Amino acid sequence: MLQKLKGLGGDSLLYALMNVGTKMIAFIMMPVYTHFLTAPEYAPVDIIDRWTSMLLFLVILGTDSALAFYYFDTKDENKRKVYVQNVLNIRLAMVLLLFLVVVLVGPFFADTLLKSDNGLYLLYLSIAILLLDTLSALVLTVLRYEFKTLKVVILTVLKMLLVAIGSYLFLELVIESVEGIIYARIISGVLIVLLLARPLAKAINFKINKEVLKDLLKYGLPLVPASIAFWVILNSSSFFLAFMKTAEDVGIYGVATKFAALITLVTSGIQMAWRPYSMSLKDKPDSKELFSKVYLIILIMGTVGVLVVATIMPYVILLLGDGYESAYQYVALLAAATFLNFYYLIISVGIFFQKKTKIISYAFMAAAVLNIVLNLLLIPKYTIWGVVVAFLVSNIIAVIYIFIKSQKIYYVPVSYWKMSLIFLIMLIGTIGIVYVQENGLSPLYIVLAWGVYLATLLITRVDKELRKKTIHETAN
Repeated sequence: MLQKLKGLGGDSLLYALMNVGTKMIAFIMMPVYTHFLTAPEYAPVDIIDRWTSMLLFLVILGTDSALAFYYFDTKDENKRKVYVQNVLNIRLAMVLLLFLVVVLVGPFFADTLLKSDNGLYLLYLSIAILLLDTLSALVLTVLRYEFKTLKVVILTVLKMLLVAIGSYLFLELVIESVEGIIYARIISGVLIVLLLARPLAKAINFKINKEVLKDLLKYGLPLVPASIAFWVILNSSSFFLAFMKTAEDVGIYGVATKFAALITLVTSGIQMAWRPYSMSLKDKPDSKELFSKVYLIILIMGTVGVLVVATIMPYVILLLGDGYESAYQYVALLAAATFLNFYYLIISVGIFFQKKTKIISYAFMAAAVLNIVLNLLLIPKYTIWGVVVAFLVSNIIAVIYIFIKSQKIYYVPVSYWKMSLIFLIMLIGTIGIVYVQENGLSPLYIVLAWGVYLATLLITRVDKELRKKTIHETAN
């Protein structure tokens, strides 16, 4: 089992370094963007990011999970290639469909949504970004499944670096507006696609294999409602703010969510490595014991990460220009919800192993409805705080439901009450830290919050859980 953990840990470390690199580049660019753009001017950047992420969910159409399953389910290299080719065909067809939708309905809401005179033009540019991301994302996914981790890391960091350099040059020398950032993204996307030209050419074959197509859609389509619901929970709040409040609120919230993404420095490397490794270990005799340890390790890493974010944000936010200071107070709780957005993938192995993916759709569809209701109820009075509460509560409910269902299908021997208590104490500590910072209370209260969290780890004896031997280790 130790060897398996080392394999997961090695790739996770490389992916973590990749994400540290990309997040650090994004972190460095935030003061650059806020130097050139005020909060209202930054709002279209946030809306475009969230709009593009929604379209990407629709383009993928659940084929990411389907490809992960069938890629490891077959040992036939030619069959794997056919699966990859058909996934690309599905995604390209979806890009074309979405372009036609923008042509038909874009003019009716583009300017209002983006609060820009050239909103429709920005939507067209977003489709160009979507096409380029669709091509590169599939190739990078296949390279990840082939465990060519270093190549994936280098290309991903390079793309982010090109976006950063290009954005700065456009804003400084060409056009000081959101278009400069979008142009830089398109150019960097083209360059990455060119670098991936050889493996991309292998994935291009417009011949449809009906049997493979049926397999992909049967596995993936039940996840589409979950993807849409997931996007609603993650991104729709900015659109509610855009329609119900001001562009400044959208800009402040957008900056807060970008900083909340700091938590993915802890989680995203594991996320990228987890799917291929969990699938490759599903039939091993000690897999359940291994998964139970991973559940706890990642939970502790994530909760510590949220507390770190809460502690340092008042100082980190000073890097931004005037008008963005209030964003810091929302970041930690948004980071907690962002962690849950990742953590459900870890604790739902049974659902994916048994191909019961409709459960995830039901969970996130219900959570999305709740998120919308809470946004409508809370935003008019509480503005950004209303968004934060809606985002956090809807994610908590979805993750609890998914975990319970996954345990019934594929029981992993891990303590539910210990996991819940650790997360709850972290959440209370985070709220306490923000309260102390907002009211200028003694920093000793922050130390106390950390002390209570660490005491919880000792009381729950998670160290004992992590030291348990697996069936394979006991036999030896």
